[in-house]
Amino acid sequence: MLLTKPHLFNPLLPSAPLSKPAPSSSHARPLAAPTARRGRLRVSAASAAAPAPSAAAPATAAAAALSRVDVLSEALPFIQRFKGKTVVVKYGGAAMKSPELQASVIRDLVLLSFVGLRPVLVHGGGPEINSWLLRVGVEPQFRDGLRVTDALTMEVVEMVLVGKVNKNLVSLINLARGTAVGLCGKDARLITARPSPNAAALGFVGEVARVDATVLHPIIASGHIPVIATVAADENGQAYNINADTAAGEIAAAVGAEKLLLLTDVSGILADRNDPGSLVKEIDIAGVRQMVADGKVAGGMIPKVECCVRALAQGVHTASIIDGRVPHSLLLEILTDEGTGTMITG
Repeated sequence: MLLTKPHLFNPLLPSAPLSKPAPSSSHARPLAAPTARRGRLRVSAASAAAPAPSAAAPATAAAAALSRVDVLSEALPFIQRFKGKTVVVKYGGAAMKSPELQASVIRDLVLLSFVGLRPVLVHGGGPEINSWLLRVGVEPQFRDGLRVTDALTMEVVEMVLVGKVNKNLVSLINLARGTAVGLCGKDARLITARPSPNAAALGFVGEVARVDATVLHPIIASGHIPVIATVAADENGQAYNINADTAAGEIAAAVGAEKLLLLTDVSGILADRNDPGSLVKEIDIAGVRQMVADGKVAGGMIPKVECCVRALAQGVHTASIIDGRVPHSLLLEILTDEGTGTMITG
């Protein structure tokens, strides 16, 4: 896996750097059929076979070392392209529940930081919140995909997201030799909330009224990784639970991010919702709006797409919906041409 302790063979890694193709005249570019490119990583047959006799061990080790050097070399154009650029990552879903995937995300973030990118992590914590609500005898309730948040639920949400999940992520990044700074929307008025239009039914579920990224700029410029929990307050100090996708998009716009990446539990936008092989690799705003109008994008994907479109309209260069179930999906999306989800462009 790219720039981590490598395995001798990984079909997810590319063999040669390719630049992102210019968008075609059509709005969407579906996933092409697999090509030989995925199998051209320079690994000798000996390195993938059973252990060789001791006399051949030096040759096998040399081939494996050469493969690692090739991978580093092939990542160079992408590292050069995005060095010094800010990327905002929304983290949640399966990648948060699985310890293995969580470790993958943490390593990816730290690696990106060390090679010169400036990652910002915005996180949810739904499963953890549900667990703690059940501990205090509250059954989690949802309406139209949003958590119904009464006063007690809001207290638990803030306790879990800000006090537990956020600080755990900060600790994990620091343990991986990154430098993380934990924040929530309340800190330095980073996010000012307003009630949801459906507040009577949803309770303390808020929307983003504005983002003041003043506190983020010196943190990012110092090479630190902001880790942001999406609990915010309104003008009167009332706490609100903010959707993490929405918050990530608004923060990406406020910091002038190059990329917004939403880690999800699906492969991306599908041309046919019933066909997992119909992944749309790249699409522009007009194309994705047409897919929504045609009913091809529906359900929980609609707010994610709307979040991406709004971020692009405010100056973010690209927004990607990527599969957080794929190990090292962040590196695949940023440092390879193939990516691992759907990239939406302006």
